[in-house]
Amino acid sequence: MTSSLSWIRRRLDRIGLSLSVLCAVHCVGTLVLVAGLGIGGSFLLNPAIHRVGLIMAMVIVGVAIGAGALRHRQPAPFAIAIMGLAFMGAGMAAPREGEEAVLTIIGVSLVACAHVLNVRHLHRLHHA
Repeated sequence: MTSSLSWIRRRLDRIGLSLSVLCAVHCVGTLVLVAGLGIGGSFLLNPAIHRVGLIMAMVIVGVAIGAGALRHRQPAPFAIAIMGLAFMGAGMAAPREGEEAVLTIIGVSLVACAHVLNVRHLHRLHHA
């Protein structure tokens, strides 16, 4: 049972890291396409995309990093992830797309770093 739970946590950390990278690519790509070429604004800037992304990030952080922090007893991954989620939330509240992109990219970068730290701490615990 424990091995299947650790497999799920590792998988969620990988999914969280992948989604963080995709989110950053989405932010940069949106700025280039909308500001530079003037296309795709109605779809790429749709607030529903950002709400769904934030909700997914919150769930994955809560399960993967929250469970990991309980297991390895290291607070850094959880604290960094929470800061990242706060930046992502602030990005949704930003009045301009440029500000939103910067805040969101900072947030997803922090969340990605938290997932990497979580995996490292769990790996050290497993091999100690």
